[in-house]
Amino acid sequence: MSTVPDRAMTRRAYLARQRLDQGRKAIAVLPVHYPKEIFTALGLLAVELWGPPGPPRGPAAGRLQSYVCALARNALAFLACGGADLVDAVLFPHTCDSIQGLATLVKDLGGFDRPVLTFLHPRGPLRPSARSYLAGELRSLAAGLEALSGAPLDPERLAAAVRLHDQIDAARAALLDSRVRLPMSDLELYALLRRGEWLWPEDHLAELREALARLAPGPVSTGIPVLVSGYVPEPPALLEALNRAGAFVSGDDYAAVGRRVVRLPPSPPSTLDLWARISERYWAAPPCPTRNADATLRARYLLDLAERSGARGVLLHVVKFCEPELFDVPTLRRAFASRGLPVLLLEGELETQLAAQTVNRIEAFVEMMSAGRAA
Repeated sequence: MSTVPDRAMTRRAYLARQRLDQGRKAIAVLPVHYPKEIFTALGLLAVELWGPPGPPRGPAAGRLQSYVCALARNALAFLACGGADLVDAVLFPHTCDSIQGLATLVKDLGGFDRPVLTFLHPRGPLRPSARSYLAGELRSLAAGLEALSGAPLDPERLAAAVRLHDQIDAARAALLDSRVRLPMSDLELYALLRRGEWLWPEDHLAELREALARLAPGPVSTGIPVLVSGYVPEPPALLEALNRAGAFVSGDDYAAVGRRVVRLPPSPPSTLDLWARISERYWAAPPCPTRNADATLRARYLLDLAERSGARGVLLHVVKFCEPELFDVPTLRRAFASRGLPVLLLEGELETQLAAQTVNRIEAFVEMMSAGRAA
């Protein structure tokens, strides 16, 4: 039975406790998309590695070109200096050239001595060939994870895992959709949502349900509603600066958060085709430049999200040198301009602190939107 874990427990302490108390192995997972249901069914704890933020924790970052994104450089340095010594393997999804390249470099340049797995999910529109390719990749990854877990994939446990992650997505969607009724700051909400990057799924669901129980009957959020889109909300001080300036996040399209929330109606257990359902969850996720290259489709999705969330402006927050994100920026700018939505583009490198200049730009952006509302 799941209970809400101690909020003060660090990620590292939680991993150690899971190994000691539950006997669970852990897999470090690079961004963005991967079939977490299979991990859960096999009793493997997925621990996502978004960088980590801050200065590179070791010299190995210098082994990549300076124009490679901070996420890849920091991840290589972190793995090379033993930061992931509590995990039993690392998974590299088919996200971008940089992360794919790490899968081949991490052993030679990083000295990482654990098994390295890849998940080469299809990129581009849904086609029969892409559907069959994904099915093959899912089963190939499952075989590799079975070898790590030391047990075969049990259909009943897989069914339970699929239903569990459906429930988690439903809870995350409800929190994001009901943002104005949630008595939390943006910083608190994102800290909660991002704990799913390393908590055991049942523990994460318990926290989400606890937050849902706090929803007020009417709006409690005040300020200018803003749509945010980008890769990962680092540093968290960006959210604090947005709130202090008089705005709040009304709609989310971060790759680490809202872009992975799958909105599907629950399937009756009697009709649940497990592998088809996992594939369906992949294709039903919001448009993401790491899965397809249709910027126009993504622009339409974001315009709809901006309308549904009541956003009066858009904050595009991308990691410097992140080509998949940056390629979409011109199309997104034109789309938002067509609806009269102002856009603030911020580039970062996973800093731990927010530059004063960036704070000034956020304050000016919110002031501009506020003046527009008054007019």
